[in-house]
This record gives sequence, structure tokens and C-alpha cells, in this order.
Amino acid sequence: MKLREIVETVKGTVLTKQGDLDLEISYCGASDLLSDVLSDMKPGSLLLTGMVSLQSVRTAEMVDLAAIVFVCAKIPRPESIELANELGIPLIASPYSMYEICGRLYQAGLRPPKK
Repeated sequence: MKLREIVETVKGTVLTKQGDLDLEISYCGASDLLSDVLSDMKPGSLLLTGMVSLQSVRTAEMVDLAAIVFVCAKIPRPESIELANELGIPLIASPYSMYEICGRLYQAGLRPPKK
């Protein structure tokens, strides 16, 4: 699924200037525990989270995630957006809850990472 389609599916707003909206994303994970992201997520995956701290962007960098969708219309601080721009990690804000986004993306064909 292309990132552009994901943004449409979650009625998202792209918060960053950098990032390829034609990027193909095959896997998605949802967590507010960054330790789970480090241990369970696959490089190139999409992260759904409510954690808007700078650490969410740093964690995405360490795991080599494709993009982050922030749930419940949460917006990270400007320094997080700036860092994501520097790293080329698209940040997206969605008005939907994590539960709703998971359902929408699963129905659209996005799957969790295979272990």
C-alpha cells in the first residue's frame, strides 16, 4: 500500500515536508510502548502511536521505519517534526483512534510484520 493511500485511508494530515508519499509500505504496527516498537517492528513498517515525544522519532530512526501516524489528532512538538524532516521520516496526524486506524488499514490490506 502506498503511503499516499494510507494518508487518505486514515484521513491524515502530513506534518513533515520530507518523505516519499509514493513509498510502498507492506507492514504496520501499533504501540505506545517504544520498547515494543524496538523489539517487534520490522524495518520499512508504518508505526501507529499516540506517543508524540521526540523519542518516537528517534525510535523510528533506529528501527528504520517508513513513517509514523499519530492517533487521536495528536501533534508532536515542533522539534520532533524538525527532526523527522532531517531524517526523512514522514509524520502524519489522524483524527481517528488507534483502534479505528488499525481496522481501517487492516481492511485496506495492510498487515502486521511477520515474525
